[in-house]
Amino acid sequence: MTLLKHEIKMYGKTWIIWSMCIGICCFSCLLLFESLKESMEEIADMFSVMGGFSAALGMDKVSIGTITGFYATEVALIFALGGAMFAAMTGVSVLSKEEEGHTADFLHTLPLGRGHIVLWKYASVCLLCLLFSAATMIWILLGFFCMGEMPSVREFLLYHGAQLLLQLEIGSICFLISSICKKKQTGGALGFAVLLYMMELMCRVIPAMKGLKYVTPYYFANASDIFSQGRLNGEMALASIAVTVLSAAGAFVIYRQKDLS
Repeated sequence: MTLLKHEIKMYGKTWIIWSMCIGICCFSCLLLFESLKESMEEIADMFSVMGGFSAALGMDKVSIGTITGFYATEVALIFALGGAMFAAMTGVSVLSKEEEGHTADFLHTLPLGRGHIVLWKYASVCLLCLLFSAATMIWILLGFFCMGEMPSVREFLLYHGAQLLLQLEIGSICFLISSICKKKQTGGALGFAVLLYMMELMCRVIPAMKGLKYVTPYYFANASDIFSQGRLNGEMALASIAVTVLSAAGAFVIYRQKDLS
C-alpha cells in the first residue's frame, strides 16, 4: 500500500494536468454547441450520407444536430484519445523509470519481492486511469448541465465504462512493455495509442481492413455505436479484458525473471 501511495503521489501532478486539460476541452466543446446548433442542424443530413467520412466519425448512426450526437461524434474523440494517451504514458513508465533513474538500486534492496512491487505498481496504473476517467466525466457532465440537457444515463455510463476498459487495455500493454525495457518509451507508447485509433478509422472506411476491429479497442468503445445501439459488444469487451489480464500477467512473469541493471 505504501508503494501505491508513492506512485499516486509521483504521478499526481501529471494526472491533474491531463484530466483538467482533457476535461476542460470537452467542457468547452459542449458549450460551443449552442452557437453551432443552427448550422449543425442544416448540415447533419448532408454529413450522414458522406460515405466513408460519415462511417469514420459515426455520423451515419447519430445526428450531430443534437447535443448527444455532437458529443458522440466530436467531443468523445477528445476524451478517447486523451485517455488512451494518458494510460499509455503512465503504463510504459511505471516500471522502467526505476532502472532509468537508477532507483532500482534502492527499491530492490527493500524486503519486498518483485511480485509485490509489480502488483502495486500495476494497481497504481489502474487507479490513475480510474481517477482520470472520473475527473474528466465531471467536466463533461458539467458541460451537459450548462447546456440544460443531460445524456441518457445508460448510454453515458456504458460508453465511459467501455473507455475505462480501453484505457486499462492500452495501459496494461504498455505496462508489459515497461517490464521489458530499461528506459521509458514514452514517445513509442503515445504513438501506439494513436496508431490503434488510426486502425479503427481504417477498418470503418476500408472494407478490406475490417479485420482490424479485432485488434483495436477503439472499435468496441466507439461512442456513436454505443449511443445509437444502447449496448456494448460483449465479445469484444471480453477480448479486451483478456488482453488486459494477459498483459498484466506477462509483465509479472517477465519482471520477476529480468536481470535488472
